[in-house]
Amino acid sequence: MGWEALGQWRQADRVEPLAGGVANDVWRVRVDGQLAVGRLGGRSDADLAWETDLLHYLDRAGLTVPVPIPTTDGRLFADGLVVMTYLEGGPPESQADWRRVAGTLRELHRLTRDRPQRPGWRSSTDLLHAETGTKVDLGAMPPEGVARCRAAWARLAGRPTCVVHGDPNPGNVRMTANRVALIDWDEAHVDVPDLDLVLPGNAAGLDDRAHDIAAQASAAWEAAVCWDDAYSIKRLAEVRAV
Repeated sequence: MGWEALGQWRQADRVEPLAGGVANDVWRVRVDGQLAVGRLGGRSDADLAWETDLLHYLDRAGLTVPVPIPTTDGRLFADGLVVMTYLEGGPPESQADWRRVAGTLRELHRLTRDRPQRPGWRSSTDLLHAETGTKVDLGAMPPEGVARCRAAWARLAGRPTCVVHGDPNPGNVRMTANRVALIDWDEAHVDVPDLDLVLPGNAAGLDDRAHDIAAQASAAWEAAVCWDDAYSIKRLAEVRAV
């Protein structure tokens, strides 16, 4: 249906496009006179139900996240379109800022230890045995690269899991003096929390061994999840040979 679905929200119109990556079409929109964000993509209804339920749960728990705005008949998404509250703020600019981000990510992890996996997704440790999951298709990667990725993920085996944001880069953080907001939850899924904690300047305070494990597993994940563009090839090169 495309952006015609926006007509299912009251007095809604598109304002201007936003940077939203390759998987979605993201726009600043206006709903009932208030700025909001609309994201149109190809996720399934089950996938979007998981994400919108998570965002409502995190909002109620006190984290600052984009909150889905319902359609006129009360649905949280329609025909692949999600409309969410717009969050002001800027990216982290200092080591102290990144330490605040690390604290917010750890609170996310604490709050979501019992959440079910996002429909159709696999965790990094699931991929020690599975070949596919959402955007991951290990069969499309060079066998030697798959072996390196699995060796990196094997170091996470047996650890507790929770929801990870999946992409806590500066563009997905909106900071003010009083709060840290995480936006763009399109990559969120259940996994080992270490994947979220490879932050600039080791802001999460991991010891050398923990940081190496997390960094290798994160590089392997990013190589697999978007194989085979230039960025994924670069990330795979960072994963050590077995």
